[in-house]
Amino acid sequence: MSQLSLENYDFCAIEKQLQDTWEREKRYHTSNAPSSKPTRYMLSMFPYPSGKLHMGHVRNYAITDVLSRYYRQKGHEVMQPMGWDAFGLPAENAAIANQVAPAKWTFENIANMRTQLQALGLSIDWSREFATCTPEYYRWEQWLFLQLYKKGLVYKKLATVNWDPVDNTVLANEQVVDGRGWRSGAIVEKRDIPMYYFKITDYADELLDDLKTLEGRWPKQVLSMQHNWIGKSQGMELDFTYQLDGIDDVLRVFTTRPDTIMGVSYLAVAAEHPLAQYAAKHNPAIAAFCAECKQGSVAEADLAKAEKVGMDTGLFARHPITGEPISVWVANYVLMSYGSGAVMGVPAHDERDFEFANKYQLPIKQVIDNTNKTSEYDCQNWQAWYGEKTGFCINSGVLDGLGYDEACAKVNQIISEKGLGKLTTQYRLRDWGVSRQRYWGCPIPMVNCEYCGTVPVDEADLPVVLPTDVIPDGRGNPLKQMAEFLHTTCPKCGQDAERETDTFDTFVESSWYAQRFVSPHDDTQMIDKAAADKWLAVDQYVGGVEHAVLHLLYARFFHKVMRDEGLVSGDEPFANLLAQGMVLAGTYYRENADGSKSYYFPHEVELTGTAETTTATLKADGKPVVIGKIEKMSKSKNNGVDPQQIIEQYGADTVRLYTLFTAPADQTLEWSDSGLKGPHNFVKKVWRTAFEHLSAISELTANDLTIDKTALSKASKDLRRKTHETIAKIDASLGEHLALNTPVSGLMELCNEIGNFHANSTQELAVKHEALVTLLTLLSLYAPHVGEYLLTAFGIDTSSLSFPQLDETALVNDTITMVVQVNGKVRGKMEVAADMDHDLLISEAKALEGVAKFLTGEIKKQIVVPNKLISFVVAGA
Repeated sequence: MSQLSLENYDFCAIEKQLQDTWEREKRYHTSNAPSSKPTRYMLSMFPYPSGKLHMGHVRNYAITDVLSRYYRQKGHEVMQPMGWDAFGLPAENAAIANQVAPAKWTFENIANMRTQLQALGLSIDWSREFATCTPEYYRWEQWLFLQLYKKGLVYKKLATVNWDPVDNTVLANEQVVDGRGWRSGAIVEKRDIPMYYFKITDYADELLDDLKTLEGRWPKQVLSMQHNWIGKSQGMELDFTYQLDGIDDVLRVFTTRPDTIMGVSYLAVAAEHPLAQYAAKHNPAIAAFCAECKQGSVAEADLAKAEKVGMDTGLFARHPITGEPISVWVANYVLMSYGSGAVMGVPAHDERDFEFANKYQLPIKQVIDNTNKTSEYDCQNWQAWYGEKTGFCINSGVLDGLGYDEACAKVNQIISEKGLGKLTTQYRLRDWGVSRQRYWGCPIPMVNCEYCGTVPVDEADLPVVLPTDVIPDGRGNPLKQMAEFLHTTCPKCGQDAERETDTFDTFVESSWYAQRFVSPHDDTQMIDKAAADKWLAVDQYVGGVEHAVLHLLYARFFHKVMRDEGLVSGDEPFANLLAQGMVLAGTYYRENADGSKSYYFPHEVELTGTAETTTATLKADGKPVVIGKIEKMSKSKNNGVDPQQIIEQYGADTVRLYTLFTAPADQTLEWSDSGLKGPHNFVKKVWRTAFEHLSAISELTANDLTIDKTALSKASKDLRRKTHETIAKIDASLGEHLALNTPVSGLMELCNEIGNFHANSTQELAVKHEALVTLLTLLSLYAPHVGEYLLTAFGIDTSSLSFPQLDETALVNDTITMVVQVNGKVRGKMEVAADMDHDLLISEAKALEGVAKFLTGEIKKQIVVPNKLISFVVAGA
């Protein structure tokens, strides 16, 4: 190892030197061979290769790395792998914009980001690296799809999508802007197209029930979001009968409020529903309205915010209890792909229906009253209590006076007797549509044959390889135009056929990557079971809370289906989850004439004034800019920070310390460039302290640095106590509480104690040496380059560092400071033995010069608070 001086903390040289050593020694490579050590699988959510790391990445991987290094020091065999979530829409968009093949763009970005990650000094096993866009990976995804297809867990049905009629392509919800295609500007249509689905609903109960096993190990917020997304609800299917052209049929709806059945005043169906289509054939206005409903986004969130509009079809269906005719409307808020494409309207007790009924002057019949109501029922103004289940039925005939449970039971009895409904369980969770009408994704291994229909590809012919020399233009899926990919033969009859050109949703790739890391290069099977048994489940998963629902839900589903295929053991993929907080930064902008905003980078802006009256001007023209909100770092707001630039300015160790010290890992971190100076100065202080100590012990032997606990000065005991308190606190913080910020402050305090300790003897140098080695060993968890460099200078082998051993005897304080009061005022302090006799304490306290002069009157009381306080109450003082 090259020699550096006390004055020269050259972090660039140190960090490169250590990283080269780790790579040369394959320090962090792991084996699947059996081991006597306990294993620890530490995993960060792997990144999309956008080309550059952002500070959210840095924080995520620094958190996982500190915990990985901690468990490695604690004697575990630790695996921390890294890969790339490499398929996806951004690569296609970049390809269109830059006229480059997505594969080329992706692999260039991977190379760049790998270099950036390595510069952070992460203890990653790079031998396990893979990208999900390679056939070696997605071959097994296709294989699992075929297994699930055989078991009936995959099916094909029509789904409503956003369709751009100009570019002839399906749009993701985020590509629909104000009802228009993001690229063409065309008005978006809703279209029904065939798509493949995973029957995730078959696992709904297990996905819900197993959340209980994660309590205390996953954040409550995430468990709640998963619970709500699955959304199990008990309700009833109700059949409203109707007749069209002499044929009897039923309009089936699901409701969780059968107690409100007597308040139904209309039925609403989707524009694609058979009743709506029948009405459209006979009424041009309804046909036009149905066509209008097919425009705009199909996202639930967008539909919830959109204005609720509808049209009376002129058709009626009969109420299942009263037999009364109920008008059927077509409405834009009902989707054919959800349930039966029909809902019952109970405007008196549903806020959405209330709004709709008032808009179209439909009857609003109150059928639920509430003894705890805050006001009388008003058909014009919605009140929260209208929708509560805590009331009782009114205006409902045989249901009058019944509460929710009793009313539901009565309705079930009546409906069952009539054969017009039944109790049922429904989930908010829908089956997972995995088809995407895009090029850059994993091909779905199915063939469409004119004679045999949909036929799975033979397993021997896997993988179905995606062509990579393609530059999409945004106008449809280029695979449809590629004869060499499209044309094939039917695996069943041998006739000419066409490959499926849809590709998988990219959530599929990220749903099983954690399992693949255990045997990433196995070309004979999806997962090596022995390796899976050694490493799985993931002991600690770290990632953003924005993935709390879909990614984690799909990953849990995949683990369960892989378990049922005999590939893995256990019911859950991630034993513990840490949802990291976002990284925020300030924004600066000017408003343009059209109402848009132009955002500026922080380095383009000059701030003046005080914290209370700060003003900002653009350096380029000296004119004011608006100081915006503190927001999540993003390219669109120009408030991101390039980690590479910060690393070049301060070093990776400082960046790691800053991101972990500034805020608890699960809370937001507000970025400040000036905040980097504190951690950087701390590292430099450690550097100076270590080199000064190296000089002081240069003539000593290892035997000289052995501590004799029986011959320690008070100052030595104090430093040892601080050293071992720090060991205990950091052990608890990382091992029990996942509190990653408080250990850094503990290390700073220990460094200050070491700096204030003046070693005047060999024994005191030995005590200081123990403190410094402890400091550096613990610091190497957070700042591994400087920590390991200095430990090596101390002659310590860093290839097998152990967490410092706690000496509990060092924690015992054999002297304590007692405060002495006279009539409530502090008059002195004294150092005494921890076990000093009560009478001797009183005697020594009275003898203190600052106390004795106030004990001139009769002492009424003498109070001793053990280890804290001696108090005298004196008459007339």
